Amino acid sequence: MLLFDGVTQLDLTGPYEVLARMPNTRVSLVAEHPRPVRTEWGLTITPDASFDSVPEIDVLVVPGGWGVDAQLENARVLEFLRSRGAQAKYVTSVCSGALLLGAAGLLRGYRATTHWLSLPLLAQFGAEPVDERVVRDRNRITGGGVTAGIDFALVVASELFGAPVAQGIQLAIEYRPSPPFDSGSPSTAPSDVVERVRQSSAQTLARRTAIVERIGRSL
Repeated sequence: MLLFDGVTQLDLTGPYEVLARMPNTRVSLVAEHPRPVRTEWGLTITPDASFDSVPEIDVLVVPGGWGVDAQLENARVLEFLRSRGAQAKYVTSVCSGALLLGAAGLLRGYRATTHWLSLPLLAQFGAEPVDERVVRDRNRITGGGVTAGIDFALVVASELFGAPVAQGIQLAIEYRPSPPFDSGSPSTAPSDVVERVRQSSAQTLARRTAIVERIGRSL
């Protein structure tokens, strides 16, 4: 699982809670440097390994967050994703981590999803944007916005170890979401709520869009 400054911690820790419970599995938190990483809202997480020391991996997981933007043109991060993505059995992401996979050229010709605000940007990387909670296309598995990471990880667990193992993990963490509001998607949230969220993210999304379009033109 990739770590970087500004990562949304639930993109990482939600799937981590599921993946770490899979049998005969070791989950490594990997960062460009071994120093602690500060997440989007200030939680500090210490990586287990750097790019130079990470062992061979079967599943590459890239979480998202606004911190993705600073990594989209980070040559060392992109090269790490390309080299490990070529070796991994599964190349996966949660939320806007899909943009990093796209910038590394790992989603060209694949169906994929990401957070709804950034979903249209996937096309810049040659991917087919799909508005679904979890999207599987061959050995690419992508999860939508932040909380989709748990659903995503259960799909991965089922793929690797079968549905009974994934169901057991779901029961162990008592994952039975029942939110008080049906506003988890722009298709169901009140229009004024959708607009408020769009406006609050407008400047940062504009910066992200400019970066993605610049990368897209160079691919």
